[in-house]
Amino acid sequence: MRKLAVAILLALAAGAAGAQSWPVRPVTLIVPFPPGGSTDTAARILGERMRAPLGQTVVIENVGGAGGSIAVGRVARASPDGYTIDIGQWDTHVGSIIYPLNYDLQKDFEPIGLISNNPQLMIARKGFPADDLKGLVAYMKANPPGHVTFVDQNAAAKVTGILMQQSTGATVQFIPYRGAGPAMQAMLGGQVDLMVVQAAVTLPQARSGAVKILANLSPARSSVIPTIPTSAESGIPGLYASGWFGFFAPKGTPKEIIARLNAAMVQALADPAIRGRFSDLGLDVASREQQTPEGLAAFHKGEIEKWWPIIKAAGIKVE
Repeated sequence: MRKLAVAILLALAAGAAGAQSWPVRPVTLIVPFPPGGSTDTAARILGERMRAPLGQTVVIENVGGAGGSIAVGRVARASPDGYTIDIGQWDTHVGSIIYPLNYDLQKDFEPIGLISNNPQLMIARKGFPADDLKGLVAYMKANPPGHVTFVDQNAAAKVTGILMQQSTGATVQFIPYRGAGPAMQAMLGGQVDLMVVQAAVTLPQARSGAVKILANLSPARSSVIPTIPTSAESGIPGLYASGWFGFFAPKGTPKEIIARLNAAMVQALADPAIRGRFSDLGLDVASREQQTPEGLAAFHKGEIEKWWPIIKAAGIKVE
């Protein structure tokens, strides 16, 4: 028994020492989308700033395909040693149930912390007759069902369009696109009427007058784009679309390592320079409470409980 007790103590001591010395090599941060998008930009901003507190380089690896589910699957199967994490969001850690997954979104990950809440904007092509959601509803009801076209570039957009139909009784025609980039080009070309997209993607076009913003699909106005009215203020109460970024690690990653990763993330988000860059991207930094592992866990649970019944009831599947 004494030998067993000594062995256990030695093992615990070795584990604690390992966690304290971590990391001894670069940390890989997997971005579930190609380079150039808002997810990739946010990851690179944070990864560079987390280098100093971690004492190691954070290597960005872009893994696209299947709405981000391929990348997230790699994280789920990675060794739980803290050297492989991902920057997740609604599409990858909630909406990806539309894909046939070989991992469990609720059980196969350790939350590190919520990074940001990302305003989702309803935009319309230049010259569209409506300037707000109230005018949009009136225009849809004055025309035949499906007269207004709605971009379907991901699960989040499709679900938002379905919610809008349920809220208004009006019908849109969904037009599928492979991503926000091609969809925005179609919008700029006047080929589609409506699109739901992150503020970071559309603010430059909106500021130049190439598209018009109808509403911020959030319960409250954004601190970084305060002049844009919410969906309730614009004419459709309850029409919300969820956008956010958070860090996740494989299930079983030691709590001490999660704490180190979280501390580096929190330090980065407290930097005024980082907050300024996030503001330029239209991203609201998450509250300090939500930045904790427990905060992200509760937030993620709430997102799943809200959106999964809607997705399942609508029968949304990958096409």
